[in-house]
Amino acid sequence: MLPSPSSRSTPAPAGGSAAGSSGEGSGAAADPSQPASRSTDGGDPREAVGLANRLAALAPYPFTRINQLTYDARRAGRDVIDMSMGNPSDPPVQSIIDRLTEAANDPRNHGYASPLGMDALRREVAARYRRRWGVMLDPEAEVLCTLGSKEGMGHLCLAVVGPGDDVVAPAPTYPAHLSAVVLAGGRPVAVETTDPAAFLAGVSRLCATRVPKLVIVSFPHNPTGTVLAEGAGTTTADPRPHEFYVELIALARRHSFLVASDLAYADIAFDGYRPPSLLAVDGAKRCAVEFTTMSKGYNMAGWRVGFCAGNRDLVLALATVKTSYDYGMFRPIQIAAITALREGDDAVDTQAHVYQRRRDVLCSELARVGWPVTPPRAGMFVWASIPPLAPAGKPKAGVVSTPPGAGAGPPDSMAFAARLLAEADVAVSPGAGFGPSGEGFVRMALIENEARLRLAARRIAPLLAGGQRA
Repeated sequence: MLPSPSSRSTPAPAGGSAAGSSGEGSGAAADPSQPASRSTDGGDPREAVGLANRLAALAPYPFTRINQLTYDARRAGRDVIDMSMGNPSDPPVQSIIDRLTEAANDPRNHGYASPLGMDALRREVAARYRRRWGVMLDPEAEVLCTLGSKEGMGHLCLAVVGPGDDVVAPAPTYPAHLSAVVLAGGRPVAVETTDPAAFLAGVSRLCATRVPKLVIVSFPHNPTGTVLAEGAGTTTADPRPHEFYVELIALARRHSFLVASDLAYADIAFDGYRPPSLLAVDGAKRCAVEFTTMSKGYNMAGWRVGFCAGNRDLVLALATVKTSYDYGMFRPIQIAAITALREGDDAVDTQAHVYQRRRDVLCSELARVGWPVTPPRAGMFVWASIPPLAPAGKPKAGVVSTPPGAGAGPPDSMAFAARLLAEADVAVSPGAGFGPSGEGFVRMALIENEARLRLAARRIAPLLAGGQRA
């Protein structure tokens, strides 16, 4: 099972864990050392065709039930307020769309593209790192374009992780981190990340017995919203490296492991906080890379524009794998991304304020009806412990209500999410989908508008034990 908040590190379930638009999976892992069985009685067709052991090691997608309940409710005519998926609902600014259209109308832009990314795009990424974090990058050797950060992380693991290699992943766990390790033949080791100092201590203890090949970090963290404490590097006026990353890189160099930072939520931060970059640490480029994306701050999620930056040998290794799998992203998308980066951060800051207002509305409205939650400092999710509930009511048409879990231990998040959908027409992600350390919590994505978020709180109110009816 995943570690407790004491930051004990343990092998993670190979299937990983989380809801979101990325298609993550979780649950108990199959034994990859055993051959996939073949069905001779008309059973599971996946068994009948004899799939590779690496696929058998991935556990089933844990959100299938919630997704099915949401689908059934909508088919029955219910108005579901969906906060389960981390899928940005706002469009990019019009100038980016116009540039895409213009570039797509140029017949020269429809051939294969380089898997490395256009030179001009990589230069803009390097320029943004210099502006935002004071990090100097060689765009030719230390920056690579990826089809989103998820693709980059997966192919990086193929490049550096071998069978049996230990890879540390944050817990609760974003599923792409675990599935990337499993598909590369590695052994995921989950370390509690809600206390960054304890995370460092857990990695240090692990190194005393078995040094991992790779350590994955992700702040702001999905799903919990955990950020590094305010200090060096957390305001726009302070380019100094954050002490967490200073200590992590020191550990990495002392024990000779690699580091991959998933900085997917770098652009979505609130109340003057700015997520720091690992690459601001002197010496980080000797052992680390960092992934960023234009999905969140630029509202370009479906465009699949991401970047890997840092150690040139790791960047080259990732590029080597990518040349065997893809021809890079569509050139008009790259041209539009160049425009977006050159226009600066005004649109990004505006979008961050949209998420901040949604955060404020949801957190204040939930508190008003009797469900106090902690407002996140960054990211696009609210991570909340499950509140005491009133007795279950009558399910609405098109959905099946499930009683909340009983007995010792944290509340059953899957049962809570199912009841919330059945009785309030509100969809959330159950915390158990992010691994055992997520049980007792739910994740709510800030993708609905403010009016819909207020409505969600009003619908939830009657389910709360002792809550205030809106």
